Amino acid sequence: MRRSALAMPAVVAVLALVSAPAVLAQPPATTPIPAPKDPNAPPASAPNGPQPLGHAIGDAGTALSMIRLLPASAPTNTILPGYSDKLPKQSALEVGFGLSSAQVNSESYLATEHSIAQASPGGVAVQGKSPQSPGAVAQTSPPDNEKPMTFGLNPPQTPLDALVRVGLMNGSAHARWSETLGPCVTPLSDASTSVASLSLLNAIPTLPGTNDLTGKLTESKLSPDQLTALTDQLKALPGPLAELGGLLPGPANKGDGSLISLPNTLSTRSVVELVDLPGSANKAVRSTSTLQVASLNLLGGTPFAMSINVVSQPTLQVTSTGDAKTSTVKYVAPVLQVKQGDKVLYTLDAAHPTFDVPIGIPLPSLSNQLPDAMKKLPLIGDLANALPKDSPLLPKAGELNQFKLDIGVFRLSIAGLQQKAEDMTQPFKGHQLAASARMLDLQVLPTQALGLPGLPSALAQVSLGEQVARAAAPTGGVVCGTAGGPPPAKAPAPKEPPLAYTSAYQAIPMFWTGTTLLLLGVIMVAALPQRRIRRVQPSSESQP
Repeated sequence: MRRSALAMPAVVAVLALVSAPAVLAQPPATTPIPAPKDPNAPPASAPNGPQPLGHAIGDAGTALSMIRLLPASAPTNTILPGYSDKLPKQSALEVGFGLSSAQVNSESYLATEHSIAQASPGGVAVQGKSPQSPGAVAQTSPPDNEKPMTFGLNPPQTPLDALVRVGLMNGSAHARWSETLGPCVTPLSDASTSVASLSLLNAIPTLPGTNDLTGKLTESKLSPDQLTALTDQLKALPGPLAELGGLLPGPANKGDGSLISLPNTLSTRSVVELVDLPGSANKAVRSTSTLQVASLNLLGGTPFAMSINVVSQPTLQVTSTGDAKTSTVKYVAPVLQVKQGDKVLYTLDAAHPTFDVPIGIPLPSLSNQLPDAMKKLPLIGDLANALPKDSPLLPKAGELNQFKLDIGVFRLSIAGLQQKAEDMTQPFKGHQLAASARMLDLQVLPTQALGLPGLPSALAQVSLGEQVARAAAPTGGVVCGTAGGPPPAKAPAPKEPPLAYTSAYQAIPMFWTGTTLLLLGVIMVAALPQRRIRRVQPSSESQP
């Protein structure tokens, strides 16, 4: 029960880690030390028995996917008055999948928070408040755990299927801690998850669930004629605007029609460990977040389907030695190729982090000339890339954008590495590093043409491969040893082997033994009282 009760705080910790890069340099949240009721009361007594010498703080969190609706729209609640306005706002709804979290804190007040590993199939936060997540496993230490906890889950159908559909999920969580050596164990904190398949944003709930917007586009920047044409064309779409006019619905078991689908197995792993410190017997703290994704599809199963191949897998590793000069942040940035068919549309990397894909509604003059599969659908991307090679419209593709009205845009971007470092004096003197990154962000942004009142600046945001890592070590590194225990027992002195006896050696103790016994006998005889002996005289009658 104790471990299952800690599962939800671990989920909240992962959601907080992947959604709040602003607090990168803060150590992992643990139970605060309760203050005494009487401020004059003496401090808590020192722990009894042997205690580990090692001090280490680190955490790593990895999220396979995060969906945020109405990002930065809900205020952050806090028990401290006046601080809600100073903290960044949260999303109205956050849904995370494939979450793994590893946390280590030698300074935690509760012993069970020294090492925590958590693997969760998913988590939900509504305006920052997260209910309990089913299927999650969490392991805490001490006491030490020889084996990890695992889970396997085939998620059932839920109301969240409008946002996401998930295949078979597996996870593992392993947390260890030594009563005498503290964090000097292997593995220390290790969590991982894997997902067989995943499809995200099967609908966009922030858009109207109808395609009849007559009289509702009151804040549109279009001219009256363009506004009338747009309203008429939206009515002709086969589905509501929340389903992008019919592009998103598709077979439930394949993920076709979803905005993003990942058909192959993908996994996350978060690890906190101690590693050798060159030139020293002490250790460094290392936190690592890794992600394995082969490819993903954008609008799969539609005439505008695109694929995004992950050429380079992202890895984030933070190592703290306790010294700013030798502590490091290593990040393998992802390289993503956006393709439509066999054609590479764009390559996303650190030098080219953003790519926009327009969402357009064709005007009647263009709609009548499109292929039957596209006539009643929104146009996604450059029309020239969607037309067949033998299309008569292809030579004029550069002019066709004048005959459509863009109502939104898909913005693909790689979130660059953010890092922060600082020297620390509490809870120990040392150095800490923190970093965060995301493999891919997909934002659905409205244009000024879609003038619905109260429409947010971002309709939805999907983040794939969110990674955070933090590490803090004392100056000089982590000492692996024990203090406060009984002194080690001294080994008994080795006994010298006796000399070998011969007949000459045996004669000496025998002589002195006999002499001693003789003297004792003389003393005993001399000490006894003497008795006179009367001699019996013979009688005269007996004489001859």
